[in-house]
Amino acid sequence: MQCRLRDLRRKEVININDGCRLGLVADVDVRVPEGQVIAIVVYGPARFFGLFGRGEEFYIPWDCIQRIGNDIILIDKSFQRRDPRQKKFR
Repeated sequence: MQCRLRDLRRKEVININDGCRLGLVADVDVRVPEGQVIAIVVYGPARFFGLFGRGEEFYIPWDCIQRIGNDIILIDKSFQRRDPRQKKFR
């Protein structure tokens, strides 16, 4: 199966561990000399209609991708969810 980057960006990423929809592919990490895809990057959900930016992004290694279909990409990776009550320190 051949897939261009622009086609890959239209695919939705779903985690098969918990059935969670992560979002659409935003970027691809490529090792340039070899032309090897290392990972895909998925932006987190938009905050308040996108006015306040987005949530944290997901960096998904290529090894975690189980299947690439016509509309979706299935991954097998467990993510640690942050406790919403926990405050961020800068």
